[in-house]
Amino acid sequence: MYSHGSESLIRQAREIQESELNKFYSRLIKLLQGKELGHETVDSLQRLHLILSATKYTRTLPPELQKRLVSLLSSPVEQLQVLSSAVLRETLPLSGQELNYNQENIGQLNSHAAALLLSQAGSRADLSSLCAQLLRSLESRQSEGPAHCLTHTLPILNTVLTHSPESLTEDHVTLLSKKLVDWLRYASITQGVGASSGGFFTGPRSRQPAPIAELDGTVSGDFFTVLCVGQGFTDDQWMNVYSFSMLRHWLLTYHSVSNGNTTADTDDRSEVDGSVVSMVSATSSSSRLLPPKERLREKAFQYCQRLIEQSDRKAHKKTDTDLQKACLVEAVCILDCVCVEDTSLVFRTFPCIKGLFGRLSSDLSFARVLLPIAQFYLNHGEMAAVDCESVWNLVFGRFPAELFNDHFLAHELLRFLRLNLESLQLRVPQYTHSFPNLLKLLAWDSPALVDDFVDLLPSLVTTGTAVELLHTLLDLPCLSATLVLQLRSVCLPIADPGGRGLLSLDAFRNPSFRGLFLFLLRTEAGSGDTIDRLSTLHELLAEAADWPRVVQCAQTVPVLLHIFFNTVITVADEKLLAHLILVMLERSSLLLNIPKYCREIHRVFSCHLLRLCKLHPSLVVDQSHELLEFAGATANVYSKEEIYTHVVWVLGEYLSVSCDSRCSVSLITSCFEALEAVLFEITSSAPAPGAVCAAPRVITTLMSALAKLASRSHDLIPRVSLFLSKLRTVTRGGSVAWCSDEDDLVAIVTRGEELWSLLKAPGVAQSVLTPPPHVTTPQWHRDINVAMPLRLRALTNLTHSQ
Repeated sequence: MYSHGSESLIRQAREIQESELNKFYSRLIKLLQGKELGHETVDSLQRLHLILSATKYTRTLPPELQKRLVSLLSSPVEQLQVLSSAVLRETLPLSGQELNYNQENIGQLNSHAAALLLSQAGSRADLSSLCAQLLRSLESRQSEGPAHCLTHTLPILNTVLTHSPESLTEDHVTLLSKKLVDWLRYASITQGVGASSGGFFTGPRSRQPAPIAELDGTVSGDFFTVLCVGQGFTDDQWMNVYSFSMLRHWLLTYHSVSNGNTTADTDDRSEVDGSVVSMVSATSSSSRLLPPKERLREKAFQYCQRLIEQSDRKAHKKTDTDLQKACLVEAVCILDCVCVEDTSLVFRTFPCIKGLFGRLSSDLSFARVLLPIAQFYLNHGEMAAVDCESVWNLVFGRFPAELFNDHFLAHELLRFLRLNLESLQLRVPQYTHSFPNLLKLLAWDSPALVDDFVDLLPSLVTTGTAVELLHTLLDLPCLSATLVLQLRSVCLPIADPGGRGLLSLDAFRNPSFRGLFLFLLRTEAGSGDTIDRLSTLHELLAEAADWPRVVQCAQTVPVLLHIFFNTVITVADEKLLAHLILVMLERSSLLLNIPKYCREIHRVFSCHLLRLCKLHPSLVVDQSHELLEFAGATANVYSKEEIYTHVVWVLGEYLSVSCDSRCSVSLITSCFEALEAVLFEITSSAPAPGAVCAAPRVITTLMSALAKLASRSHDLIPRVSLFLSKLRTVTRGGSVAWCSDEDDLVAIVTRGEELWSLLKAPGVAQSVLTPPPHVTTPQWHRDINVAMPLRLRALTNLTHSQ
């Protein structure tokens, strides 16, 4: 983790002796007593911080050194502020020497001293006392104290509000709400005096403050906001910016403050004498009579409406354009907050929000602004009885389809979906049918977004979407490859030789294959579960099998399939589950040729096939024809070993009258004959050149299934017994062509002898191979709370000892 040199320094810091440390303290105190603190002082402070932080024990510094370090917190050199704050945070404050700022020196507080002060707060009462001092400092006029104090106060209060909102009292909330109203609505509308450029003609006339301007260069005709520009800014204009930056957090959190020690002040004196009133949006006298919280909501409403109006102006700089977008996002979120608190504002706000959506919806560069607008529509659209369809068509339609490669938008869109999942399911029908589009985000950036889709996928599984969703998940690597081709097709012209190197790109541009790719790129569900020419599509995309983006996408599919099946069993009926079994059998051979991907999908299918049949054994009879067709194909033994083994096991286990009364003797016989033919074929001849032998597990599973079926139809017992006896005879001669491993052959023969012995007593065979539920369900032989396991072990030991 650390370099050799770093480890050496840390070891020295940990092993320093007390005597040497005291000498170091004394030398550092002498350095701090000097008038000029140079590089040696900085180096010593850095070494002290390393010594203190390298050990798990917290040290106590000498009182004189502690005092000197505290004084450095107000040093004009920020590096010394940072170092002293870091050192003091690693030490225990001396008894009675805790860092303390009273009303006289609160103006010296800076961000580094504040961080130390908050870390040393021992209780909620300490934080509450600090908040009271900070808020009292806000009440004083700027001429009575240093102006820079105000710029540090709001971030400190915001930090307290984040970590311990209960430390603020209702009085604190009232006072700060009043001050925020002042700064937001009544900041100066003239520019601050900037630094003089000097020169002969510099004089009083040239220093006259000019009015603030809008981003398009025109003189502002309304109150100051964060989107106003000028050569310099006054202190109250800076506080306007600070206030706007913490306004949303304040509106969301001030409900958590303590209700104790409240002395309500209904006389609102928040307007400071001499405040500049807007020339256009003059404050109505009725708003002055509102309680502080309601008044803050009203001013926040006006401020955000002003920002939305300012955002329509043409900015001269790109940075100002980006600022407009950021302010729009914050403004819409704040309007959403105030409307949640006061529903009467919904009807006043919606015309503005609706106009903003109409102005921005055609420009996808404002996509990150349109998401908060969608949140507003979701929260308040039903109350205002407005049509939200165009909003959802944009969010679930154009956003994923055209901006799937925008990582920031993908993160914010999926966060929006997760936060509003329940509301979307109830009120937005487009949501559950948008999964072909939403999955484009995952197909493009699987590692970063798989966690989001783990949360979202269960909400997309319904009886109407399950089958198509399963096909879409299995085609996710194809979708990933198609998105890559789509972007390459746009970037590389057809005439460009660089665009002709990929056969898949040629296929993407070929009109005869266009329908295959358009189906993958569809924006909503309902156009069909899958396509007929999947094998053709996989051939066209064969070269994409090793593309990194496609491989990463393929790795996420098994995870999502597990979630899909775990969810679908809770919502689907037997008819739908039967259809899903057919899809699993069909798609086991229709996957993009990525070997590891195919194996993983077969493993997932096998796991959930067993689970479905265990929950609903009648599914085996319902789908017996398709299952027998799959199990009767010898090629599946070699290409789909995992799922083939489980299909055979399911047939042998659940094709029984005890599981479904519809199971007839003829059905059992036909199943027996199909499995018998496969077993005979793979054990009577060597595999094709270049092919591997059949897996021993497949052979033993086939033998067990035949024995189970024969135990239910005794006419079949002689046929099984004959095969098993021949198997024993053939293997006596040594190795056989269909099994290359001697140990595997011994295991197969042993299993065959066990089944042959059982079938000699048909009644016993049926009880052992297909025990009734009342025998298997309790599983007395595994229950450690009863005596049965102990007795079985005793009997086993007795028989083995003989």
